[in-house]
Amino acid sequence: MLRKLRICLAAIVFIAAVLLFLNLWEGAALKLSFLAKWQFLPAVLALNVVVIAVLVVVTLLFGRIYCSVICPLGILQDIIGRLGRIGKKNKMRYSPSKEKKVRYIVWVVFVATLIAGLNYLVVLLDPYGLFGKMVASAGGKFVGWLVPAVAAVAFVVIAVLAWKNGRTWCNTICPVGTTLGFFSRFAIFRPVINADACKSCHVCEKKCKAACINIAEHKIDYSRCVDCFDCIDSCKFGALKYKIAGRAGKDVKKAAEDAKDAGNDAGRRAFLASSAMIATAATVGAQTKKLDGGLAAIEDKKIPERTVPLTPFGSESVKDFYKKCVACQLCVSACPNNVLRPSTDLDRLMQPEMSYEKGYCRPECTECSQVCPAGAILPLTPEEKTQFHIGVASVERSLCVAEDGISCGNCARHCPVGAILMVPKDESDDNSPYIPVVDEAKCIGCGACENLCPSRPFSAITVNGLRVHIKD
Repeated sequence: MLRKLRICLAAIVFIAAVLLFLNLWEGAALKLSFLAKWQFLPAVLALNVVVIAVLVVVTLLFGRIYCSVICPLGILQDIIGRLGRIGKKNKMRYSPSKEKKVRYIVWVVFVATLIAGLNYLVVLLDPYGLFGKMVASAGGKFVGWLVPAVAAVAFVVIAVLAWKNGRTWCNTICPVGTTLGFFSRFAIFRPVINADACKSCHVCEKKCKAACINIAEHKIDYSRCVDCFDCIDSCKFGALKYKIAGRAGKDVKKAAEDAKDAGNDAGRRAFLASSAMIATAATVGAQTKKLDGGLAAIEDKKIPERTVPLTPFGSESVKDFYKKCVACQLCVSACPNNVLRPSTDLDRLMQPEMSYEKGYCRPECTECSQVCPAGAILPLTPEEKTQFHIGVASVERSLCVAEDGISCGNCARHCPVGAILMVPKDESDDNSPYIPVVDEAKCIGCGACENLCPSRPFSAITVNGLRVHIKD
């Protein structure tokens, strides 16, 4: 019964997560974004104390239910692992403690880079972010090769491990799995082996996708158990039950003994570091060819050099945005204006940045702020959005069509806040073409002027970001 319930809930979550990143219909990302906000690492980065507390309490009560039911990458591993076992005998085996130490090394390095604000490992190892990259890439949401290439490599590695050995990635590499594993050692409800009823047939051990059942000693490594209940379902002798594991004193003593098997000192340091992490961290399809009225091809715009990168409305600063962002690509997938795309710069690899070659950030659109689960983009209303200044436009007069004697004014007509004025290029000449002048105090950095400028391949107006965003 427990296994069937787990499978049903996991199926619902997995389908919802796929639809969330594919964003197949208008508003899909907004309606399903609640799922993203219940992912562990984004909640930590967003300082979402309620979500963190709920997930930790659930883990202390029931074990790593999160990994089997809420984490879409964990569910994907189960699906692939199940496909790999079709028509084959169960071949899993218990993994001794000496093979587990790598997860503590990975975890310590991961947390160190997270606290230091260096998100290279965050964007590569966060399970929710990895799943988002895979699904969005499969749905053709990105222009360019970087994110699809990373997603493809990650999928192949995870798929091979899951096909052959079940939850190897989850219990060896994944920092969220390791973090929750510290707490699941002390879970009140756990699968428990009745040594008197056990016939040592090893069926449950071979069935265990987490390789955490040691039938020879009738022990289970609860730091790795993901509560899939496959073992309980497979035991023909009723020797495995999901129940209260015993008195608290015995549980703590047994957890300490298990920790010693895995390297007691490393386990204790990791557990303390886990609490420190929660307290401290709780510190684009290609563009179709455009034609003018005479069916002549219009040259695509090129990306300008920006002195400061542009980050979305709702982010407090460039530094804060890139410190919290897990590069899950949900905002990129949700953006209806083709403004957000993954960066290729090494210092913010695959994290989103704004650019205005294919669209501009319309004042009425707040979708990215509504779906971000990590707190990198805070929720905004359209009214609040126009009060933020994320960048300032500047005019390169040598590129403006006024240099050819043409008074265009396209930038001024489309500026939503009236920050651009058209003035005569030569005040002494009554027939002088008009050129744009930017009122920097009014400019909010939406990019309408840059996007709609007719100059090619570079716009005559470029929006540069503000390192710290200003609110009126």
